[in-house]
Amino acid sequence: MTNTPQKRLKLAFIGLGVMGGPMAGHLARAGHDVTVYNRTAAKAEAWVKKYGGHSAATPRLASKDADIVFSCVGNDDDLREVTIDEHGAFAGMKQGAIFADHTTASAQVAVELERVARGKGLSFLDAPVSGGQSGAEQGVLTIMVGGDPAAFDIARPVMACYGRAVTLMGPAGAGQKTKMVNQICVSGVIQGLAEGLAFAMRAGLDAKRVVDVISKGAATSWQMENRGHTMVDDKFNFGFAVDLMRKDLRIALEEARANGAGLPGTALIDQFYSRLQARGGGRLDTSSLIRLLTDKQQ
Repeated sequence: MTNTPQKRLKLAFIGLGVMGGPMAGHLARAGHDVTVYNRTAAKAEAWVKKYGGHSAATPRLASKDADIVFSCVGNDDDLREVTIDEHGAFAGMKQGAIFADHTTASAQVAVELERVARGKGLSFLDAPVSGGQSGAEQGVLTIMVGGDPAAFDIARPVMACYGRAVTLMGPAGAGQKTKMVNQICVSGVIQGLAEGLAFAMRAGLDAKRVVDVISKGAATSWQMENRGHTMVDDKFNFGFAVDLMRKDLRIALEEARANGAGLPGTALIDQFYSRLQARGGGRLDTSSLIRLLTDKQQ
């Protein structure tokens, strides 16, 4: 699903992983002039071959003359590298341009980079996403944004190329904090589903039939509808990985320590994911929590 903005813009996209690649593709398909950068140049070249546009050797070169620069990279350090490094985007952006970051990172780095951007005459939006690889490919992501309302109003219709819900949550850092809430809730739902399905199997029930029945009632969730049957089948190659969830939960737990929020369940589930990593399951998707309850090895 692609919503085409009325005005054709010059855009840059930094980071062409499983999320960034298709997101940038939606921008190109909407008719924008897109220049991409990726740490592995071959991936950028492959993107250009598929979608058109241009590739650049550095974030700074990719961002030259762009109206909006988007990024989707790995963590805080990666984000600093592609923004404030000598060859980072901030060094190449024109006055008044907007940098919108889709990385799941800390609220602290969002506040830091917003301050640096403002000092250079730029705007910075922290805009993490939810919906996974399939959401990026289909253009139906949920995007939670922190930053200046005026910059958001300009960027929102462009982000709507790959987001079905694009919402301003507050000032710099508010988008990242909202994403933390999302991951706290998601991890709890997955653990509850894992326990329920493990119980169903131990009780001699047809676990798939259980999913079909209870998904019609109050227990339903996206996880149940999309991962319930695959969890029963012991299949865990459906996207968002344990390694990435642990990164996100670490960020949430660090923020909770700073603001005094109690996250006892999240802390426990983080330990469960740590056990999966120790067993070699870091690249399995997050629904693999059930393996700790069914004693199935990697």
